[in-house]
Amino acid sequence: METITIEIIGFEDSPCGPFPCDDSRSCELEACAPTEKMVTASEALHNRLRELYGDRILVKVTLLDDGIPDYVQTIIEKHHPPIPIVLINGEVTPLGRISLPLVKKHLEPLL
Repeated sequence: METITIEIIGFEDSPCGPFPCDDSRSCELEACAPTEKMVTASEALHNRLRELYGDRILVKVTLLDDGIPDYVQTIIEKHHPPIPIVLINGEVTPLGRISLPLVKKHLEPLL
């Protein structure tokens, strides 16, 4: 069984997405509400994915506050993704926000 790595890249105080946190919770993450913070939402995503898939999914957070790693700079120059940047197994995933349904959609072909 191969581990799938989800890397979420942004700044410590980055929002989890472009939309305000509201009662609809279209992201299906409640543990982070109403913080709208990337790090808190990443932890909530990790916990939900662990509930659903066990240890098959690893969620990693890369903060850009102290500098941009070379591989992230290359991604930004090539793809111009919005923050938070979401990588699944190192591939840019066009999500633009931390959302359980969107992540699951991209994970399904890999499971």
